Amino acid sequence: MTNRSILRASFTVAVGLLTVLPLSAANSPLRAGVAKVDITDRAAGPVNDPLFTKALVVKSDAATVVLITIDAVAIGEIGRIKNDFLANVRAQLQKELGIAPSSVVINASHCHGVVRADTEQLTVQAVKEAWKWLAPVKVGAGVGSESRISENRRLKMKDGSEVDMRRAYALPRDEDVAAVGPIDPQIGLLRLDRTDGTPLAVLYNFACHPIMNPPSTGNSADFPGFASRVIEEALGGDALALFVQGCGGDINPVRYKDVQRPPSAEPLGNMLGVSIVQAWKKIETKAGGELKIINETISLPRGADLEKRIAAIQGEQTKLLQSLKPTDINFKTFLPLLVQHKISPEFPSFYSQGYLHDKAVGKDELTKLDAANRKSLDAYLENIHTMERLTRLNVNLALLKKHLAQNQAAGKPTLDAEIAALRIGDFRLVTFPGELTVEIGLNLKRRAPGPLTFVAGYCNGYLYYLPTAQQRANTGYAQEDCDCLVAPEWQQRFESKALEILKKL
Repeated sequence: MTNRSILRASFTVAVGLLTVLPLSAANSPLRAGVAKVDITDRAAGPVNDPLFTKALVVKSDAATVVLITIDAVAIGEIGRIKNDFLANVRAQLQKELGIAPSSVVINASHCHGVVRADTEQLTVQAVKEAWKWLAPVKVGAGVGSESRISENRRLKMKDGSEVDMRRAYALPRDEDVAAVGPIDPQIGLLRLDRTDGTPLAVLYNFACHPIMNPPSTGNSADFPGFASRVIEEALGGDALALFVQGCGGDINPVRYKDVQRPPSAEPLGNMLGVSIVQAWKKIETKAGGELKIINETISLPRGADLEKRIAAIQGEQTKLLQSLKPTDINFKTFLPLLVQHKISPEFPSFYSQGYLHDKAVGKDELTKLDAANRKSLDAYLENIHTMERLTRLNVNLALLKKHLAQNQAAGKPTLDAEIAALRIGDFRLVTFPGELTVEIGLNLKRRAPGPLTFVAGYCNGYLYYLPTAQQRANTGYAQEDCDCLVAPEWQQRFESKALEILKKL
């Protein structure tokens, strides 16, 4: 398959319309088409597995919806995709196909692969190809479950703060950790079949950071790429699997900090893919169904306390620097001393014979030496833990300073965010342009008007991390609450509006 190769498929879907106004086409026959285009930048270095932009187009007599998934870190702001990408793609599709901008939803998987410079044109190409293959389909919705491949990266500390898990810094001491946060094992599924029952596409929604294939392994779509391959091979023919990233802001691949084995996304993606295929088999499809979409822009408060949080971190840095203790050892002498005292706490500096001999003749030099060395070891260990805490603070302080500058440059106390909500048969999806943490998704699912309601972040833009109000006030200064533009009040405003829109579907 070449860089511009396209996989074509056609199918019928009982799906809904994406528009600014909530339109409905209950039990209306629908047509759908899918296509994918390779967007891997092979000039950027070795390729572990390819990146794709995939397009699903669904039409009824009254409406059109376009859902695009891209193996990229974000739709704008960070990575190769620029901030005008969404507007440009929508404008081209409106000009060439007559598709309303509000009918287009674009989701980034949040993998850290490097896409081609012409991904914008290739994305439009994928939609145009899917458009060519529109054909009648049947649709069904369901859920799967996969709890083996993800873990919450926020640690709840005994002092009430929270610390996150990143490769940028060390984890805290085990004895200081009280608990970990939740995950969301649910897989949201939309099944699309041809009218003869053969599979055409599967859309799957799951929450987890695709960061298990580090850059050293080569360009990669990470675990969603492997999951989609498993699904497409199981479905056969020219069926497509489209991954829609969920509320994965604080969800990492399991054993993310393991240093004993090379990280690999493939086994995680394989497990997810198998779980999806098993759940897909249980979903019944039917012709016709409810089709709606609502697209609204809401105003969110920018963080007004970033200067205060920056000052608090700087104050903590000063206290930690002042707590550093003088020691008589360096790293070269620390390690062997530590081993000696761990192997033989009672007789670390010599054999027991020497200690017993000294005691018999009234000497205690070895005992005094051990006491001095223990004091140095304790001080050195404490200095190491202080250094680790300083590293975490330094990294997150830089994030706070970055977003303070962004908020000041914006010149207004609010920012705009686009919420899209769509219904295809019994399948409901609400989307948001940022890294929603998992509790946001769990909250919405618990309160949603329908059982098959799912939540996607990383859609139609990128607003960095969106933590809960409680996480946003964290005094441990984790990435989710520092790599953040908004005030804590954003959560209530977003969840209320999302539920309001979902109730209209």
